[in-house]
Amino acid sequence: MGESPWMEVLMEALKSITLSDIAISLVGFFIFSTVKSRLTSKDAMHWPVLGSHPAFILHLHEVFEYVTRLLVQAGGTFPYTGLWKAGAFGLVTADTANIEYMLKTNFNNYPKGKYYRERFSELLGDGIFNADDEMWKVQRRAASSEMHSPRFVEYSAKTIEELTHNKLIKLAEKLSRDGRSVDLQDVFLRFTFDNICIVALGIDTRCLAVDLPEVPFARAFERATENTSFRFRVPPLVWKTMRYFQVGSEKQLTEAVKEVHEFAEKTVLARRIESKKLGGLSHRSDLLSVLMDAHNPLYTDKFLKDFCISFILAGRDTSSVALAWFFWLLDKNPNVETRILDEIHSVLKQRDELNLGQMGTNYNIVFAPNELKKMDYLHAALSESLRLYPSVPIEFKEALADDVFPDGNKIKKGARIFYSIYSMGRMESIWGKDCREFKPERWIKEGQFVSESQFKYAVFNAGPRLCLGKKFAYNQMKMVAASLLLRYSVCIVKDHPVMPKLTTTLYMKNGLQVLFKPRPSFGSSWRHHNPVTDDTKTQHAKHA
Repeated sequence: MGESPWMEVLMEALKSITLSDIAISLVGFFIFSTVKSRLTSKDAMHWPVLGSHPAFILHLHEVFEYVTRLLVQAGGTFPYTGLWKAGAFGLVTADTANIEYMLKTNFNNYPKGKYYRERFSELLGDGIFNADDEMWKVQRRAASSEMHSPRFVEYSAKTIEELTHNKLIKLAEKLSRDGRSVDLQDVFLRFTFDNICIVALGIDTRCLAVDLPEVPFARAFERATENTSFRFRVPPLVWKTMRYFQVGSEKQLTEAVKEVHEFAEKTVLARRIESKKLGGLSHRSDLLSVLMDAHNPLYTDKFLKDFCISFILAGRDTSSVALAWFFWLLDKNPNVETRILDEIHSVLKQRDELNLGQMGTNYNIVFAPNELKKMDYLHAALSESLRLYPSVPIEFKEALADDVFPDGNKIKKGARIFYSIYSMGRMESIWGKDCREFKPERWIKEGQFVSESQFKYAVFNAGPRLCLGKKFAYNQMKMVAASLLLRYSVCIVKDHPVMPKLTTTLYMKNGLQVLFKPRPSFGSSWRHHNPVTDDTKTQHAKHA
């Protein structure tokens, strides 16, 4: 019986196939299998020579969410590698046991390390936030001692109160009267910059004047931090080459750092002269003056300059960014705003009858520290906002010696361990199935605020490096939030795009454009006149 036509065609095709065709097919199949394997891997894809970089570059527009997905898929920890021969390797983790081990149990093996320090070296020098070992311990002791002194605590509280009522509320009143929108993130950055400069240096930079002026020192500081953060987004070869030739962001960084340091040096020198002239600085309560008055030989002019610049960096960015995300979340969750207002009004009603009779309009009300302390639900809402949008989304350490993490992952000397605070807030294994919901109630137990483990909630760092300014930050945020919410409904401008910016601090990429809508005075029925319910306030579903 003869062969069928299709068999004849098949036989002819087979005769024409060469060994090179087979080789090419096998190579193609190998590449396809490799790419498929990498694309479906639970870890970040590791490519020859390029390491994990291509995977992260492809997801730069959503890198925080991408890292979160990888961590969820990998069970809390995954490895990464950098460019070939660059010496970059390590782990990314959101495992609370690993984080506690690194930040507390074996703290000495995980300093900030060279990778972090060299990127901030020009701006921060040997300041507390860029220091390790003995230099860090000296500054930590100094900060802890002076920041908790009655003299400084009273001064910082008074500063927050005065800035809120003499500047922030006046600006909001003018914007409300004019019907103009404003970038609330920028307003808060100006507020916290003025605040921290007064508290740290004893100087009012007047950033928050009603005309929102351009302040050279503040602008230089902003350029310095922005260009420093660029170094974390590119390989060292790129920014070091740019630094060598003084081009692009590195040239801008050099100019900005020079301006910042000259300002700080002049401030320290002027304070030294004032101290010698007056025989001390007991009339001042800012951090620089308090430290200088201690007459510690370790507190050289360079030490004071570096310390204060670090302090300004920490105090400016974190609270301002946190407040911006907080007001955005309130706009999406009017039920939370209603509960905060109920609490504020409840606290005000506790004032004695004499004070109530003298209060007059909302504009004249000033919250006392003990009243802010009673606002547990506001405290919970701010904590919940920081859980979802931590001011510092990712932190990292560097291993000094080989080690093994509690989850069994082996750590090699020189490994960089990134821990994603942003991802931790979105892990069901840590916060439950409702982890992506904005739910302040999770912090309230039996009507009172209950804090979580610092290793589960690493927003303010943890262990020996736990943020010394945590209480200061909450007082500042509560004073600002309560004072604004009592007087205004803060309405996000319709269709304004909100997304995180890829920097070391979780800025909003496009800022936060808002309008201030006045509320009725305290004592009137705000629930029946609340701008939260009118059509200028965009209604949103729960945050997810």
